[in-house]
Amino acid sequence: MTDPLSPPPRKNPQKRTRVPTRPSHVRSRAALGFAAAAAEGRFMLQTCAECGAVQYPPRDACGSCLSVELNWTDVSPAGRLIADTTVRISTNVYFRERTPWRVGTVRLDIGPSVMCHVHGDVAVDDPVRLSIKLDKSGQGVMFALPQKATPNMEDDPHMREMTCDPKHRRVLITDARNENAPALAQALAEAGASLIFVGEAESWHPYPHRATLEKIANVEIMPLDVTDTASVTELAAEIGGKTDILINNARFVRPGGIMDRGDVIFSRDEMEVNFFGMMRLAQAFGPAMRGRGADGDNSATAWVNILSVYAWSNMPEFGAFSASNAAALSLSQCLRAELLQGGVRVMNVFTGPTEDEWHQPLPPPKVLPAALARAVVGGLKDGLEDVFVGDVAKDLIDRWRAGPKILEREMLDTRGQG
Repeated sequence: MTDPLSPPPRKNPQKRTRVPTRPSHVRSRAALGFAAAAAEGRFMLQTCAECGAVQYPPRDACGSCLSVELNWTDVSPAGRLIADTTVRISTNVYFRERTPWRVGTVRLDIGPSVMCHVHGDVAVDDPVRLSIKLDKSGQGVMFALPQKATPNMEDDPHMREMTCDPKHRRVLITDARNENAPALAQALAEAGASLIFVGEAESWHPYPHRATLEKIANVEIMPLDVTDTASVTELAAEIGGKTDILINNARFVRPGGIMDRGDVIFSRDEMEVNFFGMMRLAQAFGPAMRGRGADGDNSATAWVNILSVYAWSNMPEFGAFSASNAAALSLSQCLRAELLQGGVRVMNVFTGPTEDEWHQPLPPPKVLPAALARAVVGGLKDGLEDVFVGDVAKDLIDRWRAGPKILEREMLDTRGQG
């Protein structure tokens, strides 16, 4: 059984901050399917379309019939650990600073045997379930986990290294006024976050759930306006060096597309918050988080953007808002590349219509704040990059993958749809 993780001691400023390093990130194009699967928490292997053989390691042609029709498909992760060893010396700087590191071989029930990282609660000959995790280089790797959950299993040091668990970490939520802020703060507190900063714009202007936020354990409300560069910079100067997870839930949303609006005022506000707000936050908080990506148990670990799923395909009823989120999605991909140098993960949480005043005209189902908060914390614990919340978001991304142009045609008239 994994020992529970203790709160990290106060850092000695005279000791060296570990410089972010990465494990080997060189992969073939075929092997990048592992990273795509890990980004969403799926267990996928190549399967031959002609003979049905499951392939490992990834390759360009089937090992049984030489067919090149190899599709990444969801398969059973069940297997058994047949051998293990502990690496105590390594030529790779990343592993050298983190040894001892346990690895082993698992024989999958579906056929192949795979090399993988091994959780501390697994013994040789135990049944296991394999998971594909993103390592600090952003590449997918196999991780053997206990078949059933064990006490404190998330506290295993190697598992914590590949996930973004908020336990004992300090989190910034950027917008206290957003209806989802109390649910996010409560979920993080229950997950063991040591300190939860919540940014508040226009503190003189009351809003209904401020008292609820103040009652949540370890919450500290701080002045922050993502549309004001000085406000963002001042807060980063105060807490940027101790922000381990940043959750950007700030957004501006109004219904309407292009011609019906008659001007660009609301569209400018949407870009100011949804796009430029993220950029201001990244410029102020990003460098310090990237520099602390290897700082032990209290390292900076994740940047979370809460976006509309209509960033993938425009919803004309909220056309300009969708466009601002599409811009934010593209910006987040740039941010992911820049933060990857420090091993900090960028997780985009895509949601369908939420339960708020601006989406009232749309029919259910709507995403409630509690559901969104659970998805954010769950994604952090699993170390994901892409999370889709609610039936609408999951349905839209499935249709997008089936055919983006077909989905665009379906979205041309979304009146009366979710």
